[in-house]
Amino acid sequence: MAGANQAIYDPRSDRFWNRADLREEMLRVFDVCQGCRLCFKFCPAFPSLFDSIDTAHDGETRQLTGPEMRRVADLCFQCKLCYVNCPYTPDQHHPFNVDFPRLMLRERMVRGREEGITPQDRFLGNPDLSGSLGSLTVPFSNWAIRSRPMRIAMEKIVGVHRDRELPRFNGTTFDRWVRKREKKLKKKTGGTGGKVALFYTCSVNYNEPDIGKNAVAVLAHHDVRIAIPEQRCCGMPYLDGGDHANAIENLKFNVRSMRGFADDGYAIVALQPTCGYVLKKEYPWLDAGEDTRAVAAATVDIGEFLMTLHARGKLDTSFRTSPGRVLYHFPCHLKAQQIGQKSRDLLQLIPGCEVEVVDRCSGMDGTWGMKREYFDASRKVASPIILRAEESRPDRICSDCALAGLQIHQGTGMRSAHPVEILRESYGLSLEV
Repeated sequence: MAGANQAIYDPRSDRFWNRADLREEMLRVFDVCQGCRLCFKFCPAFPSLFDSIDTAHDGETRQLTGPEMRRVADLCFQCKLCYVNCPYTPDQHHPFNVDFPRLMLRERMVRGREEGITPQDRFLGNPDLSGSLGSLTVPFSNWAIRSRPMRIAMEKIVGVHRDRELPRFNGTTFDRWVRKREKKLKKKTGGTGGKVALFYTCSVNYNEPDIGKNAVAVLAHHDVRIAIPEQRCCGMPYLDGGDHANAIENLKFNVRSMRGFADDGYAIVALQPTCGYVLKKEYPWLDAGEDTRAVAAATVDIGEFLMTLHARGKLDTSFRTSPGRVLYHFPCHLKAQQIGQKSRDLLQLIPGCEVEVVDRCSGMDGTWGMKREYFDASRKVASPIILRAEESRPDRICSDCALAGLQIHQGTGMRSAHPVEILRESYGLSLEV
């Protein structure tokens, strides 16, 4: 973004936080969107916007009320698909300079500063706290998320829908598991396959440690040196709730922890698409410092890293077994990274593996799909994935996104694996390293 318009999207500028300026920018962008309407199908935000303009205001965008504009921001769950498909973005060097997702984040952040963060968003914004407490109290915590009376109470207290399937907690976090093996991994791997600092993410750490174990097994198999930096949640749940201050705190912690690895030639490998997107794209937006930019430049998705090994002729393609027919869900936040379908490409290297791609949004966005207010809308967004899975009846379903996998499981009863799990199984590797 260049010129005077840069400040409207820059959280470090006073203009960014000005409510009157925000309203004018929202009206300007909404007017562009209502004239284009390319993004009507991506999320509920656009139908809500167009309905308000057409029905309530006879096509006059400037007559939109504050509550109507607020509703649009609330219905945006940051899938980024509108930005990927928009012809008017800063990346396209278009004078309209439209960045709808960040404008919606701006609205939430300004609202959070003016009105404070809601109890619901404080709870959902801190998965490190809820995850650590849940892991420490297994099996009680897993009983609680299955107990109807407890779920009704949770819905009333923190606004998590009583019918939302929640990820179970693991009594042994991935961080605890892998740190016990750090010395063994260092002795076992020489680094001929490269050096990796794992950003394993909060969902892997507390709920899906097997994703991390699968990644470690596959990386070690390729003689990749593995480091485990101290880390916090990437901060996207805080941003979802408008909590700019805590998002910045997590950013600073993670950048301090990972900058040295970036300088030493380590690839910072993210095991979840949203977290990789945040490190690559949102961190430099929130903080343009040299350290942040260095960490962003070093960040890659796990599938992206493995396909880089393949391009260098260092990926083992001597697979022992085939998963058969695989339905692969392509997550929005991988598409937003604009790196292609690397996990699909990996799976297609396995002899006998037939990959069918479902390129639709799961409607989760972590916190949005869990909220009482948006549970039904979230499932409606995901319905094309569920329908495809039921029609296809593949041997395996997989998605890089654990929460998309949760949505798929709730809709179909079929478990969704991470692609790296299918790779490990096809190599015939043990989870123990």
